[in-house]
Amino acid sequence: MRKKQGFRYFYHPGKCIKMNKTALKSTLKAVDTSSLVDRVEAQLVELLQHKKLKVGDSIPKELELAEALGVSRTVIREALLRLRIMGLIESKKKKGAVITSPDIFAVIGKSMNPHILDQETLKEIFEIRLVLEIGMADLLFHRVTKEDIAELKRIVSNEPPGTQYHLFNIEHEIAFHGKLYEITGNETMKKFQRLLLPVFDYVHNSGLLKKQTKLKTFVSHKELVYLLENGTPEKFRNGMRNHLENHFLRLFSSD
Repeated sequence: MRKKQGFRYFYHPGKCIKMNKTALKSTLKAVDTSSLVDRVEAQLVELLQHKKLKVGDSIPKELELAEALGVSRTVIREALLRLRIMGLIESKKKKGAVITSPDIFAVIGKSMNPHILDQETLKEIFEIRLVLEIGMADLLFHRVTKEDIAELKRIVSNEPPGTQYHLFNIEHEIAFHGKLYEITGNETMKKFQRLLLPVFDYVHNSGLLKKQTKLKTFVSHKELVYLLENGTPEKFRNGMRNHLENHFLRLFSSD
């Protein structure tokens, strides 16, 4: 094969085929650059799904997998190691490798570092936290207790005067909003909130969003407690939306 003025010439016995780059690309298939271990890992995940294995079920032995997939046991071991790191399988005495319920937030948490995330991802994480807190109203009203209300009142009583005029204070956010997540009784949401708050704090202070020179007065933490004790899910949702209004203004101003 040789090049000439943007064309590629392919030599076959007795003839030469001239083909430009566009035609060449449409003729040849892209090379699969994934490694053998990548492909075996994907096939193992498909196998687990196909067999509908449940937590605690054993998976086939290394030798069986190697023979079934036509690869070496070394490749199988590396692919299984990846599944262990992901928390999909674990080793048990006398049972070998078994299916386990992965701690998805342990995996996500390793990459939820605001210093290594791009700006668009950071903004989207910022948005997720706002949407979650507006949407938790029904869970709160279904599960809140008198003891929870008393605890929230204690939390807001420890906040300095004029807190509603401050856009964000991570200590207040952890204390008050963390308690709201606890009241929902949703462990997954609680774990997610612990990952979201540091990113939210970083975005708030990073200059990624437009700074407001004049903040609007919004529904305070104290008023949210009143709504939770005396209002309805709809009124609380509206109150939380108003509570977060300044964040939304910054978010939309940066679009």
